[in-house]
This record gives sequence, C-alpha cells and structure tokens, in this order.
Amino acid sequence: MSVYPIILSQMNFTHRDNLTYPYEERGLQFGDGIYEVIRIYNGKYHLFEKHVNRLFRSAEAIKLNLPFTKEEVSERLLELLKKNEMTTDGKVYLQVTRGSVTRNHAFPTDDIIANFYAYIENQPRPLSLLENGVKTITQPDLRWKLCHIKSLNLLPNVLAKQAANEKNSFESILHLDGTVTEGSSANIFLIKDGNIYTHPATERILKGCVRMLVERLAGELNIPFIEETFTLEDIKSADEMFLTSSTSEVMPIVEVDGEKIANGTPGTITRQLQKAYELDAKITIDPIKATV
Repeated sequence: MSVYPIILSQMNFTHRDNLTYPYEERGLQFGDGIYEVIRIYNGKYHLFEKHVNRLFRSAEAIKLNLPFTKEEVSERLLELLKKNEMTTDGKVYLQVTRGSVTRNHAFPTDDIIANFYAYIENQPRPLSLLENGVKTITQPDLRWKLCHIKSLNLLPNVLAKQAANEKNSFESILHLDGTVTEGSSANIFLIKDGNIYTHPATERILKGCVRMLVERLAGELNIPFIEETFTLEDIKSADEMFLTSSTSEVMPIVEVDGEKIANGTPGTITRQLQKAYELDAKITIDPIKATV
C-alpha cells in the first residue's frame, strides 16, 4: 500500500485503519464537501500556502465552517510529514465535509462538526510523460457551473477521465459548444505565435495552483500569458499545448483526438516552463532530461 500509516483526522493523528464515519455522512450522501491535493517533493510541500488558501476559499463558497484556522491546519499538515517520516515524492489528499447528521438536503440546523481527514501517498514524478508528452481527447463539459469551487461533486470529471482512459489517452479536454474550458483534472493551455492562451479564471474553471505558478513563471520568462478563450478549431493550428496540475506539473500535450499538435513533440516554450517549474520546486533529482 502506498498510503502512509499515520493520517490526520479531526486534527488528531491516528492509524489509517482507524478512520471510520457514520453512514449518514454528508460528503458520502451529497458530495457536500471540499478537498485539496498538495504535491510533495523530497518530503516538502510545494505551493503549500496557495493550496491552504484555496481550501478556505472553497469552504466559504459553500458556507462550510471549517473547524480550524489556516495556521492550525498548516501546522498539523507539516507535522503529518514528520510523523510519517516522509522524505520522498508524494502527495497529500485532504478533505472536509459538512459532517455526519440525519440525512436532509438542507444544511443541519443544529451545531455540527465538520469531518476532516488528510493522508499522504507516494507519487513519483511522471518523468516519461513529461519528457515525451501525452495524448488527449475532447469531451463536452457537463459539469456544474461553479467549477471554481474544489468540491467533491466530481462525477462528470470521473466520466470524462474514464472516456480518455478507454481511448488510451491521458486526459479529456472539456469544451462548452466548442470553447475549451479545462481538463477533467487539469488546466489547459494553447501556445500560438509565442503567446500562452488559457481560459479566464471565471466560475467555469478551477484556478489551479500550478496554473498560478505558470502565470508567474511566464512573466519572469517574458512570455505573454493571455487569459482568453480558445476553441477546438484553434487547436488545429496550435504551435504547442500543455496542461497543468499538482501531480502532472507542466505536461506537454502532443496529440488531440488523434491529430498531432504541430510536429507531435513538446515545444520550446513548454520546455522552458518545465525547467522553470523544476527550479521553483527545487527539484534536484530525476530532472526532465530534455534541455531548453
């Protein structure tokens, strides 16, 4: 099992086998909760503060009272690394639901304690994919309209990812009537004439923490970062494409729906961003072999 034995539950530490919740749990029954996934490199969190801040933004958006402050949960998550003697590459998954209470669509009227847990799992870097790029397909975006909230309501995302898997692809690129929004679990970017294009950070997409980092890195590299929609038709003439997420980093897209992007290999700007990402994350082992 790749999950480390000590988990954080309700701000206390326990063995993973001891985690149980009543069947009337609002996350299980309604998807009434939020989550985060934070990357770990060499036993240290990457973009830690951004993820914690987004957790609190998501909680506020669904009127979920978190049972801790930012400082308290940050301290416990750092302690979780130490208790598991985590020194390699991995990720932490953390989830908060509105709690356990008699089933009712409306929020509970009595005081209720939110359910919270976090656990660490090994997650090696996907070096071969980062080196060679990935294939993708396109799918209609069937999600709800509040995608900026990192909520547990992920069934459309699951179905889109499964559709990609069934076609031996890494990701589904989602679109609304031909306008690209994002992926099932990643932000999507198109490069044309030296400019990076991506969907504006509206309620229709999740503003990813790696996306925010890429925006900063692009600025440092003097590469225009333009929050502007592009279409499935635009993909046909793209010079490069890539996707980002906490576990995928800056991942080149080399094929969409069976058609190559440009010459079908990762492009120069994508390589520059990959290298800048590695420097920012202080990755010193197993770097991507390709040079800029």
